[in-house]
Amino acid sequence: MNRIYKILLVGFFSLVLTLAFMPILAAQGNTVAVQLIALNDLHGNLEPANLTFTLPDGQRIPAGGAEYLATHINQLRRKNPRTLLVSAGDSIGATPLLSALFHDEPTIEALDAMKLDVNAVGNHEFDQGAAELLRLQKGGCHPQDGCRDNQRFGGAKFQYLAANVINEKTGKTILPPYKIYTFDGVKIAFIGMTLEGTPKIVSQRGIVGLRFQNEADTVNALVPELQKQGIKAIVVLVHEGGLPTGGFNECPSISGAIVEIVKRTHPEVDLFITGHTHQAYNCVVEGRAVTSAASFGRLVTDINLTLDRRTKDVRTIQANNLIVTQDVPKNNALTRLIDQYKALADPLANRVIGQITADFLRTASPSGEMPLGNLIADAQLSATRAPDQGGAVVALMNPGGIRAELTYVPPGNVTYGQAFAVQPFGNNLVTMTLTGAQIKALLEQQFDNPVAGQNRILQVSQGFGYRWSVAAPLGNRVQNITLNGQAIIPSQTYRVTVNSFLADGGDNFTVLRQGQDRLGGVTDVVAWETYFRTQSPLSPPALGRIQN
Repeated sequence: MNRIYKILLVGFFSLVLTLAFMPILAAQGNTVAVQLIALNDLHGNLEPANLTFTLPDGQRIPAGGAEYLATHINQLRRKNPRTLLVSAGDSIGATPLLSALFHDEPTIEALDAMKLDVNAVGNHEFDQGAAELLRLQKGGCHPQDGCRDNQRFGGAKFQYLAANVINEKTGKTILPPYKIYTFDGVKIAFIGMTLEGTPKIVSQRGIVGLRFQNEADTVNALVPELQKQGIKAIVVLVHEGGLPTGGFNECPSISGAIVEIVKRTHPEVDLFITGHTHQAYNCVVEGRAVTSAASFGRLVTDINLTLDRRTKDVRTIQANNLIVTQDVPKNNALTRLIDQYKALADPLANRVIGQITADFLRTASPSGEMPLGNLIADAQLSATRAPDQGGAVVALMNPGGIRAELTYVPPGNVTYGQAFAVQPFGNNLVTMTLTGAQIKALLEQQFDNPVAGQNRILQVSQGFGYRWSVAAPLGNRVQNITLNGQAIIPSQTYRVTVNSFLADGGDNFTVLRQGQDRLGGVTDVVAWETYFRTQSPLSPPALGRIQN
């Protein structure tokens, strides 16, 4: 259907999309009011520690935490008995220790306690492979760790959707492509999917035999199937997003992959609930509502739909991003769940994974080099050096991702909890091909920080080195780039490993977005633990890889 929308501001932040050819005010009996509460990119952030949200004026307020999130959701539910809680993916994966230690079963249980209805798969749902995702959906014991206390994990009560993830042997999706709900005789369909580029940012071992299809093409193929069932109200839950301007409930403009997806998608789709970029926005793209609730459970999107009983279509859409403040009572069920897992987590976090012989500090040398940064880069190179794991010859680590130090206490044991605290983000490793010229351009970007005097010196793996000079002009500060003693050749290609945050251009290292032949690997935490287990005892690497 070729829709024309009119936008009306409601209050200060929320907006309404109204079909221009229909009356804004209609008889109560001709419409059905449906409320959607939308999440994205929770990443297992069950505890509220250190979570904040920044307002447009720069004020940072405490936000998030599953106990508070559940209370906000329940308060919103009271507005309308016809309410669904939906998510656009990355509920699990890259999770804090409390969830990660138990293979994200705590997060699944928390979402069940919040009565989540439907969830699109995101790229991080595949961090441990498709088989593990299916276990979390259907239930069962973990293949390595078994069942905790001989109790089989029951699986998610909510439904994961994976419309664009195809088993190449069967030609079918690995999970349902959509789910249909009926409210007072009017059907509404939810199509759920991850980004097409998921194979580029997750480990290949877990997705062998799967094909990830284009987002818009997937939706366009499903719309006629839904129309045959008399469905005209269609919502897409897609784990792909954009980069907006404006405040968390505004959208003067938006760029990024989601824009092209919306433009190419069948006009019958009414609403896109998005994620992946961890941004907050409330947009209209090509006449369709496009929303995102930031990340980590700090926001929810309250979406109110008016469905037309006669046409069976969406008449109006009102969307409003709400901050999950911590000034409400905690939800008792979530508090009990978190306390239960905290008690179980302590002995697991204290298990020894290796040894060190001295302190590993984040203190940088005058050139910006850190002993701990060197060690992390070495671990990431070790995890991706094999040809089938990426064939990397260089690994680079962003200093901002190093969140704690390792302090030597005789006999030098390092626990999993201590190692996890150093790299708590759970980013996947990504190996890509860069030319020598691109590597040079990447290193030059270390010095273009708009904050005066704050360079962003990437930590480098053993065998790679260079010299830089603060006296040289911007764009020409890096010289003598070498790999295993040989000068980097501008026209030659090299396999370089970074974490997925950097691979997406994080910290403004935009050159990395140009990397070709990307291959996703294990998470940085897995690489880190494996290095400790196989290389201990570890001593601080000698400095001198970076000189100035």
